[in-house]
Amino acid sequence: MKLALPRLALQIMPILALAYFPAAVAAELDPATAEGNIAINRKIHCSLEDASPQVFQWFGRAYSRVPGEPDRHLFNLDGMNIRQCVSIDDPERGPGYRMVSRELMLYLDPRTNEVLRSFANPWTGADNDVIHVANDPVNGRPTFARTAEGEDIPFDLQDINGNWLMRIEVPLFYTNPMAGDYQNYVGGTYHATEIFDFNGDTGELLDADSPVAYPVVSWVRLAPWLPWMRMGDRTGMMYFNAMGRKLEDFDQLSATMRDEIAESYPEYVAPPGLDDTRPNETSWTFMKKIIDGAEQ
Repeated sequence: MKLALPRLALQIMPILALAYFPAAVAAELDPATAEGNIAINRKIHCSLEDASPQVFQWFGRAYSRVPGEPDRHLFNLDGMNIRQCVSIDDPERGPGYRMVSRELMLYLDPRTNEVLRSFANPWTGADNDVIHVANDPVNGRPTFARTAEGEDIPFDLQDINGNWLMRIEVPLFYTNPMAGDYQNYVGGTYHATEIFDFNGDTGELLDADSPVAYPVVSWVRLAPWLPWMRMGDRTGMMYFNAMGRKLEDFDQLSATMRDEIAESYPEYVAPPGLDDTRPNETSWTFMKKIIDGAEQ
């Protein structure tokens, strides 16, 4: 004999089935493993996919710091970095990646936000030609999440209310490429600090099916006077403070940046090649090339 179920029961059964058989949960990266660490770092800095160009942009301000006088707001900042990653593998350290990039930062008038071509130096009285940051390349060292002994290095995931936080301090102290032959006697080191803070949505970061995360980034630099300011050994320093984020595509860059790239830096529409082995460029090595070229 066939029993007929009440209509209400037929309506409830699908709901009960969902309760007993929930939808599949999205796979998550495990920060405690080497594989999870590498994947998370790749999502932050570039992409899980090789040869996938990613773009960062940041905006900020630059100030002077001289003992005995108020700090001066010298410039506004508009910066970008375009990058891509390639997978690598090591017999002991396992899977890793290497990042290649180039970066551009424009110094802007602090009142009008126009790109500066000349700077009226309040300390020397000179009009300095402005040399914008155009560092090509800025490549990373191979990155792994296992030690040389093969031990896993976990990712230090700090989560607050569904948002992850990451801090990086980079103290710098090395021979200034613009120093003379007697720096051991009179000085000639580049002494600065770069500070990077990243944060974003934790769910996006740990989603194993999503190849890219789109973090917010903060950048602080404590550094000597810029070389094109021709400040010599004058007492003082500069500090920079900026914020930005990874963009969804190149066209999201500011109109100021896009116009400057189209006119003066056309190679910045793409990152360097994945096989790029050139030494990294800095503001100081770039300025040295300009000075050396002008003196020839």
